[in-house]
Amino acid sequence: MNTHGFCTAVPDNPRNQDGIGETELLVVSFGTSFPATRRLAIGAIEDAMEAAFPELSVRRAFTSQRILDHVQKRDGIFIDNITQALDRAAANGVKKLAIQPTLLIDGLEYRRVLKETARYTQVFEAVSIGKPLLTSDADFKATAKAMAENTARYDDGKTAVCLMGHGTEAASNDVYAKMQRVFAENGYANYFVGTVEAEPTLDDLLAMVRAGTYERVALQPLMIVAGDHAANDMAGGEAGSWKPAFENAGYSVECVLRGMGELEAIRDILLEHAREAVQALG
Repeated sequence: MNTHGFCTAVPDNPRNQDGIGETELLVVSFGTSFPATRRLAIGAIEDAMEAAFPELSVRRAFTSQRILDHVQKRDGIFIDNITQALDRAAANGVKKLAIQPTLLIDGLEYRRVLKETARYTQVFEAVSIGKPLLTSDADFKATAKAMAENTARYDDGKTAVCLMGHGTEAASNDVYAKMQRVFAENGYANYFVGTVEAEPTLDDLLAMVRAGTYERVALQPLMIVAGDHAANDMAGGEAGSWKPAFENAGYSVECVLRGMGELEAIRDILLEHAREAVQALG
C-alpha cells in the first residue's frame, strides 16, 4: 500500500493569525484530522493561493466542527470554523473578502458556506465566493486529465483505476456520474468513479470493473485530502472497505493515499476559481 501523506511529523500552518489587513482570501475546506495530508493537500492549496495573490492575506476555515474539535483536543491546534473566520475578518477591519472553497461540488457543505456568509454581507464592503472544483465542463475535463496523469503508471491494460468520491444527498450527487462519463469520453476507459455515501455504490463499482478483463485494481480518493475515508473506507481492512471487497472479488489491489489537493493541476483549477472571486471584489 502506498501510504504517502500519512506520516504525522509534518508542520502545519492553521492560518488563524490576526493582522489580516483590508483584503482577505479565506480558503474554506471541509477539513481533516490527519496532520500530514492536511499540510500536503489543504496547506498546498493555501500556499498556492498565497503565491498567486501576494497582496491578499490568506486565511483558513474548516466546515466540519467535529474535525475542528478533535484536532483542538488531540493536538492543541485551533483552526477557525467559517463563523469564527468571518468574525476574525470583521474584527480585523477587513473591507473586501474573497472566499474560495476547496470543496468538490455544489453540495450541502458549499450551501452552508453560502448561507453563513450571507449573514455578513453588511459587515464588509464587498464579498465574493468562488465556485467549487467541479463546476464547468472544462473543470471536469481538467480534473479527469489530472487524475489520469497522476495514475498513468497503471495504464497497462490490466488495471482498473477506481476513484472514491464522498457522495451527497443533494441533487449535485450527479457530478459523480458526470465524472464517469467525462473519463470515458476522453479515452480513460479504465477509470471508474464510486462514492462512500451515495451513488454509484461500491457494488456498482464492482459491477463496472467485472465487466472488463482487469486483473488488478488501483484505489485512490476523489477527495481533496486522503483522510479518514481514504484510510478506512477505501484502504482499511474491515468489512465494507473497498480494498477487501476487491480482493475478495479476485483482484490484486494497490491503494494510492494521495489527496487531490496534492496535485498541481487540481490546485490550478481552484486558483482560477479564486481569481474570478478576487476579480469580483472590484
